[in-house]
Amino acid sequence: MLLIGNGNLITRQQENDFIKDGCVAIDGKLIKEVGTTTALKAKYPAAEFIDAKGGLIMPGLVNMHNHIYSTFARGLSINGYHPKNFMDILVGQWFRLDRELDNAATYASGKVAYLDSIKNGVTTMFDHHASYGEIGGSLGELSRAADELGVRTCLCYEVSDRNGEAQMKAAVAENIDFINAAKQRDDDMQHAMMGLHAAFTLSDDTLAYVKAQTPTGTGYHIHIAEGMADVQDSLAKYNKPIVNRLFDWGILGKQTMAGHCIHIGPHEMEILRDTDTMVVTNPESNMGNAVGCPAALKMFNDYHILIGLGTDGYTNDLLESYKFGNLIHKHHLADPNAGWTEIPAMLFNNNPQMANRLFKTKLGVLDAGAAADVIVVDYQAPTPITADNYNSHILFGVNGRMVNDTIINGQVRMRNREVVGVDEAKIWADAQEQAQHLWQRING
Repeated sequence: MLLIGNGNLITRQQENDFIKDGCVAIDGKLIKEVGTTTALKAKYPAAEFIDAKGGLIMPGLVNMHNHIYSTFARGLSINGYHPKNFMDILVGQWFRLDRELDNAATYASGKVAYLDSIKNGVTTMFDHHASYGEIGGSLGELSRAADELGVRTCLCYEVSDRNGEAQMKAAVAENIDFINAAKQRDDDMQHAMMGLHAAFTLSDDTLAYVKAQTPTGTGYHIHIAEGMADVQDSLAKYNKPIVNRLFDWGILGKQTMAGHCIHIGPHEMEILRDTDTMVVTNPESNMGNAVGCPAALKMFNDYHILIGLGTDGYTNDLLESYKFGNLIHKHHLADPNAGWTEIPAMLFNNNPQMANRLFKTKLGVLDAGAAADVIVVDYQAPTPITADNYNSHILFGVNGRMVNDTIINGQVRMRNREVVGVDEAKIWADAQEQAQHLWQRING
């Protein structure tokens, strides 16, 4: 038995969502109950106790869209790379990088990304992988890294026509191999989707092949209308918007997640709503790539689409993305009220709800029977913190590096900012070595 108490407990329950001097009791892989510190310490006097020291006790965070393979782009300078638009960024940086990624680099980048997730309080990560330098076994390397760090993860491989038919089919095969491997697990720590890059790199023949190969019940993880080139390609080649085209191919649905959806219209939003397709918005990445601001608030409020928040490889700090998500819509709409309730709902409520379309154990809430995924944040409030304002405290006062303790699946993965049972120095040294090799291949 493990108790985490003496803090401001944010349960994310519909009722009893905030407990002053709260405590959570963990028994094995699940939460047994929540209450006050006094009551639970009296009830379980022999339990190990983690003292939050007046900070925040929260459910572990869920990242709904990430790109681990972007890890080694940090600090990279590519010869002749001077992007003018989003297509230049894709072709000049990301496609060049993933063409040189091998399994050794994939594994090393996975160790760094999952380690960084733990340090930022992210206990579940959905990743969208590409490593056309070595396709076979790449998801297995990420799976191995996730197991070694103890992070929940959902993986897929990015199918694309950009490197020819043989590599497209190899990417599909890699997805299927991992889908089957994930089905053999009974620990609810890893799941799989069929990854698709974006419609403009997927011909009708490829979509037909993917549909025929994808196991029944498997959802798709795809980028939609991240840039205008994607929109223009679909209209020019197929005479229909992207969402319509994917609907016609049976790609959409409750198990499918659409990343970005920046340049889509009302009719496409209706299709996403009617098919119960999930959407994930990535504010920092969108700003960095200068691709525009999606109508995320409209999708949330007017179309009632299940829309969440991701980092898209830009960072592993979801609380940083929370701040950017709050700002971009205020700036874009020139409305100081925009995003106040919607963005935290996307991050703290919708992300776990989306993840639970794959994971069976209840995520994102501190309640009896839910996953024992808990974080402690070293935050001392300068003003009163209450059930009515704790999201505001998180928005303006907290970032990922303030996470002090991370518990995943009932296991203490970080204690007092020290990741447990992990040789961090080796992870960083291996990453440096693999990054150097990768950079030499890219510029070689």
